Amino acid sequence: MTPKIVSRLKSIAEAKKSISTKWKTTLSQPSALVLAAGLGLSALMPFAVTNSQPASANQKTQLISQGGKKVEITLVSYAVTKAAYEKIIPQFVAKWKREKGQDVVIKQSYGGSGSQTRAVIDGLEADVVALALALDTKKIEKAGLIQPGWEREAPNNSIVTRSVVAIETREGNPKKIQNWSDLAKPGIKVITANPKTSGGARWNFLALWGAIAKNGGNEAQALDYITKVYRNVPVLPKDAREASDAFYKKGQGDVLLNYENEVILAAQQGKTSPSYVVPQVNISIDGPVAVVDKVVDKRGSRAVSEAFVKFLFTPEAQREFAKVGFRPVNSGVAKEVEKKYPKVSKLYNVQSLGGWDTIQKKFFDDGAIFDKIQSGRR
Repeated sequence: MTPKIVSRLKSIAEAKKSISTKWKTTLSQPSALVLAAGLGLSALMPFAVTNSQPASANQKTQLISQGGKKVEITLVSYAVTKAAYEKIIPQFVAKWKREKGQDVVIKQSYGGSGSQTRAVIDGLEADVVALALALDTKKIEKAGLIQPGWEREAPNNSIVTRSVVAIETREGNPKKIQNWSDLAKPGIKVITANPKTSGGARWNFLALWGAIAKNGGNEAQALDYITKVYRNVPVLPKDAREASDAFYKKGQGDVLLNYENEVILAAQQGKTSPSYVVPQVNISIDGPVAVVDKVVDKRGSRAVSEAFVKFLFTPEAQREFAKVGFRPVNSGVAKEVEKKYPKVSKLYNVQSLGGWDTIQKKFFDDGAIFDKIQSGRR
């Protein structure tokens, strides 16, 4: 049996034990007549199918969703996705009601991806997590809340949003910054957060590294380039929000490294002027989504949670992500909106850099490349 089936069967066993205990203490009550009339205990329990053979996609063990006229789940995501989910969720709720005849309430929690990850590990009961990078989802997996193999549970390896790194400049681009190479020039002040504490800053760091390593250069050249760039970084805020405040509110720096979708959304909301460039060599900022197995099995919310995750990959949902600046992962929607985004000639991803475990050890662990760069700045 797969780990997920074992987990669900344990949940069922615990629930049966609980109901059995309650039954013994409530036998004299009218509700107990249900069993007296011949209705077995199994009819009151979530139903599971067991098989000694590996389950196929259509035979997966499923717990019945929360019964009754209403089901409730919680989505935990990172801040910038809020504008999209506020449009997507009502569409899913209407679809579920139309098809299942059941009302869905989706509670939402937004914040920095790292902070949201810690909150879930510390007890925030999320049925679904949609975070800024797979490294955060992996942390929840390692905490025992998500079963291994979650990447294969949804389309597109569970990557539901995509973006790239943009170089945001002062209005009118007075320093004439056009590409990665300009960030290493003397006198250019670059604002980016600390990659030791910020997921967004990790993407920025990898984009800078790949500007050389994924464009014909070797690792020694990449290290030399990125060291020069970080010499031009006057401050290292703890997260992307503080970095944006340093650039906009405090007037620090000539450029801000930012998600392309953040720049687009901020401009739509009138918070900034859309003065930015998207370098032709860039990293695919992939945002994953996953069902939190331990929570959905405990709450009996797996069916609706998995359906919600699946809905996020539909054209309807992907169009909402596109409206707030994300590059769609649905190929049809991507074609519909392709003129909205500057073309990237060389797009690479974290897998081409060895995957998150390798990246963390190589670049961001204590004593790794970023720490060495920082010690050279002092």
